[in-house]
Amino acid sequence: MDPDRDLEKLNRDQLVAEVKRLRAGIRAHRDSTGHDLCWHHPDLWGLLPERITPEVAVPPWPKFLRGCLRYREALERELPDAPKADFEYDEGEGI
Repeated sequence: MDPDRDLEKLNRDQLVAEVKRLRAGIRAHRDSTGHDLCWHHPDLWGLLPERITPEVAVPPWPKFLRGCLRYREALERELPDAPKADFEYDEGEGI
């Protein structure tokens, strides 16, 4: 089954509204920074019409932390001049 078949039933105005909704969600994800970059993003996934509960598999701590280090190293390579957000994670943030 084509997961995007619903788009064929939308008129131009509905399609434009859908594109704007999706762009807003992508921008919200793109504009996240600091510790928000480390979280999974169910709000982004929720933009899709199919409603599923993702089966998230969590690696063991050592492998998870190595992945975090690789991600941060990639940011350093790809965005070496990015400002540094020098603050600790607060339990009130994130998930």
